[in-house]
Amino acid sequence: MGIFLWGVPPYLTLAVLIGGTIWRYRYDQFGWTTRSSELYEFRLLRIGSPLFHFGILVVLVGHLIGLVIPESWTTAAGLSESAYHVQALVLGGIAGFATLAGVAILVYRRRTTGPVFMATTRNDKTMYLVLVAAIVTGLAATLLGAGVAGGEHNYRVTVSVWFRSVFTLRPDTEAMAAAPLSFQLHTLIGMLLLALWPFTRLVHAFTAPVGYLFRPYIVYRSRSTGLAPRPRRHGWERANRP
Repeated sequence: MGIFLWGVPPYLTLAVLIGGTIWRYRYDQFGWTTRSSELYEFRLLRIGSPLFHFGILVVLVGHLIGLVIPESWTTAAGLSESAYHVQALVLGGIAGFATLAGVAILVYRRRTTGPVFMATTRNDKTMYLVLVAAIVTGLAATLLGAGVAGGEHNYRVTVSVWFRSVFTLRPDTEAMAAAPLSFQLHTLIGMLLLALWPFTRLVHAFTAPVGYLFRPYIVYRSRSTGLAPRPRRHGWERANRP
């Protein structure tokens, strides 16, 4: 069961994520977009979008630090385990709730705004469902792991060890199997979200507007006043012929 859950799915997820992104880029570049609906509704969008995007950015950075950097490195840098968990709970909790609030506003906007709802596909609905599930289980894992609603769990000796072992091609399934159920559910839903990523509007996150920094300026010119205006002809006037 450990190999079935934690040994094979990570590599299937990576294969689908990388292969799907390449396929999408080669065969669906015109669909590589968020399909913006700003023209239909802006009031809720300008509240929900920053909450979601800035929140998810902090969440991703927190995941990167917690999963990639070993506990021994932060201890050597002078950050105790208790201090690490406090900052993870505070920053992760704030970012997580901001992300959840942002996506809740965006889902509410999409459901209650007629033109936006009409432009919502089944693909979008599936994506939102999995995304919300990943955020909720992540918040639950953060609170439970910090001991807010039960015994404290140090995920950096279970989930983080398993995560790093995946990239050494020797997945430590026993470490992941020792993690609490909340962390396991969050990990499974996270892998599902990554597998769906290339085939949804979330793929736009892989696009960095680097070319914008080097594009030529757009020059706007007004009509020159030095040229004599062309005389206006009425439709019923006969054109002069040579």
